[in-house]
Amino acid sequence: MTEPVRISGADVAPEQQAVRYELAILSFQLLDGPKAAEGVLPWVEGHGELLGCWQTENGPLGRLVVLRGFENQQALDEERLRARHSRAPFGGGCLTDLSLQSFAPFPFVPPVRPGKYGSVYEIRDYHLRPGGLTATIDGWREALPARHLVDPLTVVMYALDGPDRIIQIWPFASLDERLAIRRDLYAKGMWPPPGAPEEILDAESVIAVPLEFSPLA
Repeated sequence: MTEPVRISGADVAPEQQAVRYELAILSFQLLDGPKAAEGVLPWVEGHGELLGCWQTENGPLGRLVVLRGFENQQALDEERLRARHSRAPFGGGCLTDLSLQSFAPFPFVPPVRPGKYGSVYEIRDYHLRPGGLTATIDGWREALPARHLVDPLTVVMYALDGPDRIIQIWPFASLDERLAIRRDLYAKGMWPPPGAPEEILDAESVIAVPLEFSPLA
């Protein structure tokens, strides 16, 4: 297993804060997963950095989740235009829908580093109250470093468009490990972050498995 980067709660360097992420949700008929996956690598090659590609197993099915990193907002904007003007983004073909979402990392979270971290990933989506982002970041800044030591985070990031949202991605060796870790963290009072749950309006969780070519595995 690749060693996770250290999270201290201190803001990262300005050039790292400029990193932007795109989370693409590719929808397809249930039997078309292999066909949908075939279009990912040709589409992303030379455009940003492919970080992860997962197929959902719990939650909405018939989805691929593709995470890419871009060095700044301009690079992300240019890639978004390319997708919007394409007749077949991500290969098109069997896709029934495509959602492209833009995010910035929490200021103290280093850039995502590819590696082998777990056989299953949890992708949690929190819809926040308007204006709730600052309190959420403050709570995570306090609580995350200790949790990260026992349960390494892939990334936590906030939406740059649409409603106030944060996305968090966590790797686990198994679903049993996920349940055991979360129970232990709650029992010890290490989680949730102080003041953060009060800002959540709705929460969703998806369990997904990395595809063979996913840099995050």
